[in-house]
Amino acid sequence: GALEVPLACQYLAQTNRYSAIVALGAVIRGETAHFDHVCEQSARGIMNVSLENNIPIGNGIITVENEKQALARSSVDESLGKENKGKEAAQAAVAMLRMRKDIK
Repeated sequence: GALEVPLACQYLAQTNRYSAIVALGAVIRGETAHFDHVCEQSARGIMNVSLENNIPIGNGIITVENEKQALARSSVDESLGKENKGKEAAQAAVAMLRMRKDIK
């Protein structure tokens, strides 16, 4: 699940084979506060891995109320929705790579 994504990112980062990572997933709200915990902790974990390993990680883990929203935010089919959060996460990771190159 989403709580395992930071560790997967860590495994990838520590191989030194990647210039950037894109984390993808969906957390769908349930009837408990567990949703808030999962969202917060997965985002924090991804950020920590990024900072500790000096690697851009685009966070494409979406937080939604239902499956319909998840499909709308992740589909390449524009009839379902125009927001592809995975694409946006990849673009953010590439932007950070460019920024790092420009700074050096």
